Amino acid sequence: MRINIYSLFTRRYFKRIGIRLILFSIGILLGILFSLFPLVGRLLPVAAQNSSPPLMVEQLSNTAQQEQQGRQYYEAGQFLAAIKIWQQVLQIYQSQRNWLNQARVLNNISLSYQQLGQWLEASRAISASLELLSTKAGDHTQTELTVLAQTLNTQGSLELATGKSEAALATWQQATVTYTKAESEAGVIRSLINQSQALKSLGLYRRALSTLTQVNQILQKQPDSAIKTAGLRSLGSSLRLVGNLEQAQQVLQQSLAIAQKLQSPVDISAALIDLGNVSRANQDSDSALAFYQQATAIAPSQILKIRSQLNQLSILLDQKKWTSAQTIWSQIQPQLANLPASRGAIYAQLNLAQSLIRLQQANLSNAPTTASIAQLVANNLQQAKSLGDKQAEAYALGKLGKLYEQNQQWKIAQELTQQALVLAQAINTPEITYRWQWQLGRLLKIQGDIQGAIAAYTQAVNTLQSLRSDLVAIDPDIQFSFRDSVEPVYRELVSLLLKPDNSQPSQKSISQARQVIESLQLAELDDFLREACLDRKYTQIDQLDPLAGVIYPIILADRLEVILSLPQQPLRHYTTAVPENQLESIVEKLRKNLVIRSKQDFLPLSQKIYDWLIRPVETELAKSGIKTLVFIPDGVFRNIPIAALHDGNRYLIEKYSIALTPSLQLLPPKRLQQLNFKVLSAGLTEARQGFSPLDYVEQELKEIKSEVSSTVLLNQEFTSNNLKNYLKSSFFPIVHIATHGKFSSKAMETFILAWDERIRINELDNLLQIPEQKKRQTIELLVLSACETATGDKRAALGLAGIAVRAGANSTLATLWSVNDEATANLMRYFYKNLSNTQETKAEALRRSQIALLKDPLYEHPVYWAPYILVGNWL
Repeated sequence: MRINIYSLFTRRYFKRIGIRLILFSIGILLGILFSLFPLVGRLLPVAAQNSSPPLMVEQLSNTAQQEQQGRQYYEAGQFLAAIKIWQQVLQIYQSQRNWLNQARVLNNISLSYQQLGQWLEASRAISASLELLSTKAGDHTQTELTVLAQTLNTQGSLELATGKSEAALATWQQATVTYTKAESEAGVIRSLINQSQALKSLGLYRRALSTLTQVNQILQKQPDSAIKTAGLRSLGSSLRLVGNLEQAQQVLQQSLAIAQKLQSPVDISAALIDLGNVSRANQDSDSALAFYQQATAIAPSQILKIRSQLNQLSILLDQKKWTSAQTIWSQIQPQLANLPASRGAIYAQLNLAQSLIRLQQANLSNAPTTASIAQLVANNLQQAKSLGDKQAEAYALGKLGKLYEQNQQWKIAQELTQQALVLAQAINTPEITYRWQWQLGRLLKIQGDIQGAIAAYTQAVNTLQSLRSDLVAIDPDIQFSFRDSVEPVYRELVSLLLKPDNSQPSQKSISQARQVIESLQLAELDDFLREACLDRKYTQIDQLDPLAGVIYPIILADRLEVILSLPQQPLRHYTTAVPENQLESIVEKLRKNLVIRSKQDFLPLSQKIYDWLIRPVETELAKSGIKTLVFIPDGVFRNIPIAALHDGNRYLIEKYSIALTPSLQLLPPKRLQQLNFKVLSAGLTEARQGFSPLDYVEQELKEIKSEVSSTVLLNQEFTSNNLKNYLKSSFFPIVHIATHGKFSSKAMETFILAWDERIRINELDNLLQIPEQKKRQTIELLVLSACETATGDKRAALGLAGIAVRAGANSTLATLWSVNDEATANLMRYFYKNLSNTQETKAEALRRSQIALLKDPLYEHPVYWAPYILVGNWL
């Protein structure tokens, strides 16, 4: 059935609009909302202190009621109505020459304009407020200081929203000082939370976490109160956004406990929703679902209940529990109809529309129709327009275009998408803009305009690159998943670049495809670590090593693409027609057969993958004199040892040194000098926390010490604090850790085991990176000799790459699975001997060590020598 909702809108509706708008992060939003409420309490007492005649007092009381009405409109998301009321109030205060109340109301008007994305009007209002406050000479009273601090908070939010992160940070620092003078701990807390958002925007994640820790220390000293539970909840949400999920959960649990003690249903349900969001970020869907269900049961307001139910619906769809999803849908739908028009209501309905589209794709007998979903989105458009909310308008407009796309009405879908894109760009919302650029690319592709599609996809990728880690702060009321909403943009662009009109791609297209897949690798790490990796410039491989070639395997839905980069040569590109699910099955089966030590079963698979990756360029590699192959593995290729690929006669490791790296953009830009070998080694031989003993670790560490200068921390001596203290007291170019560890696609499940605790990935940088006074000295090599990737986890090796990045070492040597510890002890002896006695690279030292085991009849099977992989700089 063809839908005709489009006819509801006139051409005039789609005029170009030049208003700017951006999503606020949760910490800033809460800070803004907090800043409104203290003004209420101070309005009447200040007026009452004036020796005014009765008529003036009565007028002030009426004005206060108008202010309260404006706040109610603001909280309901009706920002134009709030502005209208507050402008009337402002005129009254102007007639009374009450400069402090004028400043306060102008502050609130600016907040409303910011919510609408009308930055010029917002700037004028806040500038007028600050000018009034600056004309007050001498010392400010406590009330005046509080209003000044609140106005500075609003100024900071405006600066951050318009891309002036450094200015926002400075303004919020000034707000913190002012709140301190006003003796307002609540104000100090919200301004510090705002500072953390600015620091995160600037990429200063450690400083952001340090600031949030300071907030937590202040909150812990406060008595239990509504302000404390709200502050802890805001802190917990901010910690989630910067990726500190464990601490976020602890803080939110404390917020929940206080809310329960205070018997505050609003705060209880809000804390439960935030705890559900943390569980979801931890990929613990069952726990998240339980939190959302508890929130639904206790929610005192309709919007909180709907939010928690929408989150439940999304998870049930993820789990393909269609019947339960339909039950929740039937509960949500009548409630939405009763919500007053507001941004929150619009996003709730768009969230529902997104879920209904997914429910529709399940092909159930009573699934919602396309026309009914389109009508829902069309109603949202009208509501957004009536509210003057351009952000919601752009999102709803593009969502309507998506419905037409799904209904194969390409031209209407394209026009709606283009109009949504123009609006999203005009109001500066990159997190919405890239979606409609991507959607436009899909529509152009299906209509045969490949070059136009490539241009649109390229714009989408560029927009995503500008966002980087800000993706994690996208409004939680808009459904978002990296795997569904980001990764496909990169892969679909690569597919277009390498197969344009079925012709041979140009060098320019191949080069762009390589850059795009590198960017995807970094984006995956950003998503895994919940922060942007260190920004690096792209490094030409021949600048690093003229005897190294780089191979990029790229997994697409319908085929495997491979790009080969050789020094001083054009890029090579070759294709294998193998569907993604078939490829993943073969790769996973190879790993399984290697681990169970079945030579007969793994060799055919090893040879097949060799045929995909190496066979087409065997001749070029041989002629080029290449000694090292550097793989930038994609997807499931990260989980197998490339060294074990077989050409029918020899393993790949017998011909080339092999290294892996998440991206050449993360490599140091110059060749490393010969190491002055000094090793800090640590290990466990005894059983700890349910892990089995590692009998040969002590021998491994002794043999390392026999080859190179080494300081050893064994068993009880191997604590996280001891490790940190030794690294602080002296510089060790090599850190060798022989202990249990696990690499997982879930950051919270990626760890290495010390005697006293599990050292999680988000703690590694503080533990291993060199103190500030020695920051020019970087750990050259981190060795993790007894770790493994999580079984059955396709993206588990992301944890290994994440550890390599977070540790700050130039190179990381680790294992893909748990290896016989006697074999490990032997290999490590060979490795350190090769590394210290030759001028060879780390990759070549590892290759020689692996071949030494391969030639030993006891260890010739790849299960013993293949899982050792070198990640990062191989020189």
